[in-house]
Amino acid sequence: MGRKKTSDLSDDSASTKTLSTTASGFAIQAYKNGVLDPSGSKPPKNLEEICQRSALPRGTASPTESQYGDYVDRVSRAVNEATVVIETSELLKNHDHKRYNRAFNQAFTAFPKDVGFNHGLSAPQPGFVEGPEMRDYVPFPVDERIPGAVLYKDNPRAVTLPHIAGEWKGLDGSMAEATLQSSYDGAALVYARNQALAFQGTSDPQGHANITTFTTNGTQLNFYAHYATPAGDGTLEYHQFPVKSTSLVNSHKRCETD
Repeated sequence: MGRKKTSDLSDDSASTKTLSTTASGFAIQAYKNGVLDPSGSKPPKNLEEICQRSALPRGTASPTESQYGDYVDRVSRAVNEATVVIETSELLKNHDHKRYNRAFNQAFTAFPKDVGFNHGLSAPQPGFVEGPEMRDYVPFPVDERIPGAVLYKDNPRAVTLPHIAGEWKGLDGSMAEATLQSSYDGAALVYARNQALAFQGTSDPQGHANITTFTTNGTQLNFYAHYATPAGDGTLEYHQFPVKSTSLVNSHKRCETD
C-alpha cells in the first residue's frame, strides 16, 4: 500500500521496457497515447446528472462529531502513505454482497498490453479498485470474451469490470502525481467498459462518463469522471474531468455556503 516502484518495469512478452507511473517520461508517453489530464479534458455530456447523483443524501448516518474529530486527529498524525490508506479505508462503504471485491495497490496483471492508451507503459496499479468478481459472470467466459475486464491472472475471484478506482498519497505526497496516476487508471476502466459494451453491440452515448476515480491524501478528496472520445487521427482520447473536491478535515460544525 506504499509508494509504487519508480524504476522501469520489464514487459514479460517483449524485449522492450515499459514505464511505471512514477518513472521519468511516463506523463509524456501517456499524453502521446491519448490519456488527457484535467486541463486538457472536456466536461462529460452527462455532467449535470453526475453532479445531481453526487448531491443525493447518503443512505447511512453521518459520522458523529466525536467520530469526525477522531478521524481528523488520526489522519493528521499519519507518518506515511500506508498509514493514510489505513485511516481513510474506514471511510469506504462496506457491501453486504460478499463477492463485491476490492484490491489495494495491485497491478492489473491480466490487462492486455499495447492497446493504445497503454503503449510503452506498465500495467495500471491503482491504490484501490472495487467491483464484482470474475466468478459472478459464470457461465459467461468474461475473461475470454472481454479484453481488460478481468484484472488479475489465475484468480477466479479477481475484480472484474470495476467502475471506480482510487489513488492515495501521504500528507506530504504529490497530489499532482496522484492525478496523473488516476488518469491512467480511469483510462483502463473506460477501455474495459467500452469493450464490454462493444461485445453487446452497443456503446455509451458519445461523451458520457460512467467511470469514476478519486485521489486523496487523507485531508483532501477529489473525484474525476472518465470517458473516451475519437481523436482526429482515428485513435481515442481518454478524458479525466474533475467533478467534485471536498475537505475531509473541516470542522464538524462549519458555516454552510449557498
